[in-house]
Amino acid sequence: QVQLAESGGGSVQAGGSLRLSCAASEPTFSSSVKAWFRQAPGKEREFVAGIAWNGNTYHADSVTGRFTISKDNSKQTVYLQMNSLKPEDTAVYYCAATGYDIRSIYTSGSRYKFWGQGTQVTVSS
Repeated sequence: QVQLAESGGGSVQAGGSLRLSCAASEPTFSSSVKAWFRQAPGKEREFVAGIAWNGNTYHADSVTGRFTISKDNSKQTVYLQMNSLKPEDTAVYYCAATGYDIRSIYTSGSRYKFWGQGTQVTVSS
């Protein structure tokens, strides 16, 4: 059972930056697809960015050019660098990972098997 632990959330003013980290408990974590999702109060959870086992990435249109997902397999960690933050980016951010049989990035949360507890990001105007 892979355990994921997010960190790096906090409060920032609009235009600022934050970097989220997601550390996995298993060294084979590098073989799965990883993603970041977010959920704002009163809204449905939405896909933010994903990174495949081979390093390919995909970002939601709403964050393209501002957020970047990356990973460090040696540290079993996935990152989300968030720049030019906007108040509408305020949400709880979740790290997720698929099982090892999944090779493509999916935007549906139902394809992800393991989830972290979430970290709050608050952007003030």
